Amino acid sequence: MTPEARVKKAVTKQLKDLSCYYFYPVTGGYGRSGVPDIVGCYRGKFFAIECKANGNTTTALQSMNLTNIKKAGGNCWVIDENTATLVTRLITEMD
Repeated sequence: MTPEARVKKAVTKQLKDLSCYYFYPVTGGYGRSGVPDIVGCYRGKFFAIECKANGNTTTALQSMNLTNIKKAGGNCWVIDENTATLVTRLITEMD
């Protein structure tokens, strides 16, 4: 399992435990590039999560999408192996 896959696994476990609706958007072909790895909803609130590992950072396109989500009133985070345990708190404390 890749380091990023481990981050995604830790994130999705918490999302399942919270009974969140979530999915992994398809970005190839007809999909939209730069969309966060995980998109979902919890108690009527939209969220998106970009997963990173090994000190990697978002691309310009990913950063643009995260900024647009925030501008539209959504919640979004970049989660890595150091912050993966915070997802439950982030989700339950969304505005």
